[in-house]
Amino acid sequence: MGKTAKIMEKSEKNLLHVYNRFPVAFDYGKGVYLYDVEGNKYLDFASGIGVNAFGYGDKEIEKALKDQVKSLTHISNLFYTKPLADAAALFNEISGMDKVFFTNSGAEAIDGALKTAKKYAYLKRQKAGKDTSAPEEIIAMNSSFHGRTVGSLAVTGNDHYREPFYPLMDGVKFADFNDFASVQSLVTENTCAIIMETIQGEGGIIPADKDFLLNVRKLCDEKDILLIVDEIQCGMGRSGKFFAFQKYGIQPDILTSAKALGAGVPIGAFGVNKKVAENSLVPGDHGSTFGGNPLAARAAVTSISIMKERKLPQHVEELTPYFEKKLDEIADSSSNVIERRGMGFMQGLVLKDSVKAGGVVNKLLMKGLVTLSAEHNVLRLLPPLVIEKKDIDKACKLIAKVIK
Repeated sequence: MGKTAKIMEKSEKNLLHVYNRFPVAFDYGKGVYLYDVEGNKYLDFASGIGVNAFGYGDKEIEKALKDQVKSLTHISNLFYTKPLADAAALFNEISGMDKVFFTNSGAEAIDGALKTAKKYAYLKRQKAGKDTSAPEEIIAMNSSFHGRTVGSLAVTGNDHYREPFYPLMDGVKFADFNDFASVQSLVTENTCAIIMETIQGEGGIIPADKDFLLNVRKLCDEKDILLIVDEIQCGMGRSGKFFAFQKYGIQPDILTSAKALGAGVPIGAFGVNKKVAENSLVPGDHGSTFGGNPLAARAAVTSISIMKERKLPQHVEELTPYFEKKLDEIADSSSNVIERRGMGFMQGLVLKDSVKAGGVVNKLLMKGLVTLSAEHNVLRLLPPLVIEKKDIDKACKLIAKVIK
């Protein structure tokens, strides 16, 4: 029995089967390449579902994490630490938010954002002398994905994910993404928040239309509804800005982040503006044992610092036209591709129904290219932010060959 087979056998025997894993066991990475336990080499255009923004083996990240492990990996949030203070200041600087809470994951960030919105609405009703027992309503988007916890599932716009776990959180309504009239029709006096991804990821790599996002922002301002923007996947430089909403000229009331925020170390965050910070959560309302511990916070500090120093969002912005051009050439030359869509280094090729995205992902993997799929039969590409033109050329050559 080979190395891969042994690992697969032990994993299937002991792990809860909630993933349909590919028959590959990765061993280590270097640059933008991964190597499996058999010694095979793979160009990575998935980056751990958008996490490994710097590729693999970055010396600055390795040194920072080793140094932190030697000093302090965890301490209760009842105390102050320098890594946490630095991480908070940097996050607020790049996002334009005023306060931030660090979590262990993106799903936890969504849960925290929802709690914050509910508390804001509760206090607003209380101050106005209104009934605080009335259910707060949240408008989410169809085809959205916000996580796997009970709270984040409640605002995930896909029946397939939600149905086995009913009842979920009450008061959630679903509008159609990029359809402002659909959003407007669901607003009532009980609406406390509207939540959306700036670019829908699992839903098929669909960016928000500018007019749609601007109109939703205006609606929220007029009605004192909180706009929650989920940038767990599309944030942290992937769009060509630190956060994709910055390309639209708007600012959310609450922002969620994770994935590339920790350079591979689990961490998430939700940031709030001043209005929300001063009228929502207070001591005792929320907390986390591990959230923002020194190791995770040091990872966030390092990730943000590297992105700033190496100007990675600008690198993405500069290389995006070339990336899109190569993908457009594939779409134009293959009858199996309906269209390309996306933003920055978050791109998707929409395939004909007869050409299953999952099958394409598997064939590409066997040829040494790691990719992903998304809903509605989309080949999803989330490369590390450090890729160069030669990496795009190699990936697109393989994609064109397999899709044909």
